[in-house]
Amino acid sequence: MFLDKFQHLQLAASVDAHVHLRDGQMSELVVPTIRPGGVNTVHVPNLIPPITSVKHALEYRDRLQALEPNVQFLMPLYLHEDITPDVIREAKKASITGVKSYPADVTMNSSLGVVDYAIFYPVFEEMQNQDTILNLHGECPSGKDITIMSAEEVEAVKKCGRAVAGTITAHHLFMIADAWAGDPFCFCKPVAKTPADRNALLRAASSGNPKFFLGTDSAPHPAKTKRGGDKIAAGLVLDAFEQGCEKKVLKEEDITKDTLEGFLNGLGRRLYGIEGGRNERSILQRGEEEIVGILKTKT
Repeated sequence: MFLDKFQHLQLAASVDAHVHLRDGQMSELVVPTIRPGGVNTVHVPNLIPPITSVKHALEYRDRLQALEPNVQFLMPLYLHEDITPDVIREAKKASITGVKSYPADVTMNSSLGVVDYAIFYPVFEEMQNQDTILNLHGECPSGKDITIMSAEEVEAVKKCGRAVAGTITAHHLFMIADAWAGDPFCFCKPVAKTPADRNALLRAASSGNPKFFLGTDSAPHPAKTKRGGDKIAAGLVLDAFEQGCEKKVLKEEDITKDTLEGFLNGLGRRLYGIEGGRNERSILQRGEEEIVGILKTKT
């Protein structure tokens, strides 16, 4: 088994740069699972109603921290007409890390997304002045997928400047279209594509290139919304590296401690300028569950 060689290996605690924690009862259920999964920092986009003010973002962060005070929650705003250059300056003072852009109606909870980017040019200019990150959801309303889920898109990110990076979800590292076509629980937007695209993502994830790091896009849903009804909710998390090796789409020697720590931790921390949490370690241990991550303070 792939992880046998990593049994009891200590890694720096992970950063998940794209995770949905919801609110209310669902949030109360999923937030306590973050640290047992070996993660101590998460970037939390999207909510209903969307977070379009600094006050709303800080109130949501306070609710999350009340559930788990030992996780660092990175809070973006939702790109909306309420976001102005003044809001960006206020957000910077409040340590809000970025602004998430959703084209209107391309995925869940995006009905209030962007229709015309031109009206936000002054906002983008102030974001650049404040060194605020623009988080782009990678789909177009036309259905053309622009996220890094194909070989072509991996190359596009590589060609962009140093300030451009892309998160890669775990399941896209081994799933292809066949997986979700007949199973609603494997459906997650943007959808998995061809074997060639999957292999390009695997190479990017294990390359050590600072432009690529983990963003699981974990998105909890009630089971009834995944099966039946007119619409199927999109959201899935899988332990992709081991699954990728088991499916023989990645060689075990391609995954080392350094590549794991880079993809799961260091490269995301670098982009977001995260200083806290570096001294915590996760321990990979095979037990009754497939992977158990246990955090402890490094001494």
